Amino acid sequence: MTWWCTGLRWNDGRPAMGWYGRGPGRGERTSLLAYGQPLAFAARGERHCLGIRRAGRRTPCPTERTVPGRTGNAQCPECAGLDRSFSVAADTNAGDPRTYRVYLAWFGTGLVKVGITAEERGSVRLLEQGAVAWAWLGRGPLMATRRTEELLRAALGVPDRIAYARKRSVRGALPPGPERAAEVAALHARAAALEGWPESLERLECEVTDHAGAFGLDAVPGPARVITEMVPGGTVAGRLVGAAGPDLHFADGLVVDSRLLAGWELVAPGEGDATDVPVAGIPSTGRDAAAAQDGLF
Repeated sequence: MTWWCTGLRWNDGRPAMGWYGRGPGRGERTSLLAYGQPLAFAARGERHCLGIRRAGRRTPCPTERTVPGRTGNAQCPECAGLDRSFSVAADTNAGDPRTYRVYLAWFGTGLVKVGITAEERGSVRLLEQGAVAWAWLGRGPLMATRRTEELLRAALGVPDRIAYARKRSVRGALPPGPERAAEVAALHARAAALEGWPESLERLECEVTDHAGAFGLDAVPGPARVITEMVPGGTVAGRLVGAAGPDLHFADGLVVDSRLLAGWELVAPGEGDATDVPVAGIPSTGRDAAAAQDGLF
């Protein structure tokens, strides 16, 4: 059976690489990653659509189409369109009966967003987004949390989306934990003082959580360059020192956005695997990086 990479996953607060089996007995598995250990892999063959994953189960792409190497989504247009038709984020699944939570997520000084996630997922969504510090704001029905999200975006002037390129550009120079917590707590207090919260939303007290330990940020150097595309035979090798959101951080300053690994068969490098992988520098402001990585959120 061929195993295609599905990108970085977070299992019980620990980073793991996801895999999807191609062939009879299809299935999924994960392999935990360890900080401080060497990590090496090479891309084999072509990058393929991973189909649709919903409610913990994956429906394979019926044609197993190839997808471009630079896109952050390993789906063909048909699978991507069907996926969005059942997406809470795209407001196409308003009838979802689950309880949702509203959160504040902090990625760096001045980089804060508001969002929602299904309560049953716990903090997984915050780990997936690379939130360094965060706090819950409230819980309730989907539409109540969505209305609260819109209220806070408008009143507090914070977005619901921040490009990963901007997040990684500040990750190597973060203020101390108490300063991060204070910024989140101050914004939480401003949010709590606002009028117009839906009556069906239960407000939650401010409890700031910090992910610096889970991400290994104490050992992460200033990000210097990021892979922009995987190519057939492309090889990556180095010492993994941290991970945040979908990003793998290596000791030499290289960052690998694992969404670009999704859809590839990754194997141990052999003698014939020496193809250079395209990379781009990471400006300290993150603005040029965001433009270079347009569409990768």
